Amino acid sequence: MKVVVILALFMLFSSMSGAFTFDNNVPDPIKTQMLADLDFMKTLQGQGASPLHQQIYGQIDGAAYGHFFDSRVTAVGMSSCGSPNAVACVIPMVSTSKMWLTQNFIKFSHPQVARMMVVYHEARHTERQNGFWSHATCPTPFLDPQGKEIKSIWTKAALAGEPACDVTPLGSYGSSTIMLKNISRLCKNCTDKVKEDAGIYADDQFKRVIDPKAKQAMLNDIFRPSFTRGL
Repeated sequence: MKVVVILALFMLFSSMSGAFTFDNNVPDPIKTQMLADLDFMKTLQGQGASPLHQQIYGQIDGAAYGHFFDSRVTAVGMSSCGSPNAVACVIPMVSTSKMWLTQNFIKFSHPQVARMMVVYHEARHTERQNGFWSHATCPTPFLDPQGKEIKSIWTKAALAGEPACDVTPLGSYGSSTIMLKNISRLCKNCTDKVKEDAGIYADDQFKRVIDPKAKQAMLNDIFRPSFTRGL
């Protein structure tokens, strides 16, 4: 009887805490790394979050980031995601609360905050009520203001013509950009390296927001001159 009660309490606690499971095909080092990365996110603290950040996540607060992920993702597995250039994905027709990582997530080395950019990007894709935030097709050609071809910062694959852009600041690319830029400028307990990495990857992901009105909304929110550390 005691064993049954303890097991029931454990299952209840796990459900309440938003615990998720890993498929057996996820390598142990990746499991350990991802759990450590998520624990890191739950330590972050800051003040003065931008309006769009407050709309999506709340304040720059570890508990808020933890709730965002835990309330959306119930499982993590491995998949090709249907593309040799994919890093991770959500497949709504299979599961609306599971994300899959690809070998590209494993074989390319990126900073911790960049790995969380991918994870939180995919968590956004689990939102059934928002149509899973489908991506837009990137323009062809897809060039930066200097006329240089825009490529994935993760895999270096060309993005022109790929379903790898957004037309809203609230989509997966927009929301991860907003999160990273807020961390870069307003996190109070982050190292300079974490803030620098967050800024680099935020600036890169911003390129994938291709609608002029969406870009302007983000410029007004997280790229305005007054949006600096401590303000």
